[in-house]
Amino acid sequence: MKELAVDGVPVTVTCRVLKLSRQPYYRWLATPVTAAELTEAYRANALFDAHTDDREFGYRYLVEEARDAGESMAERTAWRICSTNGWWSAFSKKRGKNGTKPGPPVHDDRCAYLDEHGVTRHRFTAERPNELWLSDITEHRTGQGKLYLCAIKDVYSNRIVGYSISDRMKSRLAVAALNNAVARRGEVAGCIVHTDRGSQFRSRKFVRALHRHAMVGSMGRVGAAGDNAAMESFFALLQKNVLDRRRWATRQELRLAIVTWIERTYHRRRRQASLGRLTPIEYETIMTTPAAQAA
Repeated sequence: MKELAVDGVPVTVTCRVLKLSRQPYYRWLATPVTAAELTEAYRANALFDAHTDDREFGYRYLVEEARDAGESMAERTAWRICSTNGWWSAFSKKRGKNGTKPGPPVHDDRCAYLDEHGVTRHRFTAERPNELWLSDITEHRTGQGKLYLCAIKDVYSNRIVGYSISDRMKSRLAVAALNNAVARRGEVAGCIVHTDRGSQFRSRKFVRALHRHAMVGSMGRVGAAGDNAAMESFFALLQKNVLDRRRWATRQELRLAIVTWIERTYHRRRRQASLGRLTPIEYETIMTTPAAQAA
């Protein structure tokens, strides 16, 4: 409006065309936004986006996310902005005995059905590869701190089609696992991805990744481990065969052990009764045509 006014276009005409009121414009002319205020607004937007994606993170982690988005600032500045706007970590307040209130699902539960008694059950079966995937996150402590694993299992063959390992449990952990699975499997449009209601799976980044690959999200109930029992069984095996076998001094040491066990033992050596005593790799090789086999 200011530029148009300089060119000779009356403010009244511009406001009428844009359907705006003249009073806010004149107030802005009297006290325009300063460069410092504009900078703080950009910083606040970056912090808000990071907070929305991962509500567990405090201001120190949000500073790093904002820096990645191109808005650098001191931790004290981030604390002031977050405090002013009430953007608190989900773990920053004292909780009742039942913990935090779970967030709402961003997808319907597409694996649930009612049995003859009206009880909700879950059906985790698939007739072909890339029809139904399950995903969850587990953690284990090392001498350097915790290490997090997000794994994705194809229900058809119980194969771990994608995974991501990191020292931070952020939404990018789940997104990286999904992208890894898609890169391995190829055509995945229409595949259902069933998860719990963890914030990583409810984040905008993960939901956008699902849409980008034309996949369908599904979420179980709160506090019902049985809703994702097939994924929990894999983590139980991992816990028994790798995580609890010894103390892990470094994250890298545990990372290599996890990858080796998944790729060499679980996929190629561990026979499963549900697969007719075949390994996941053998089952996919025998039960699918060469054209349909995944990489």
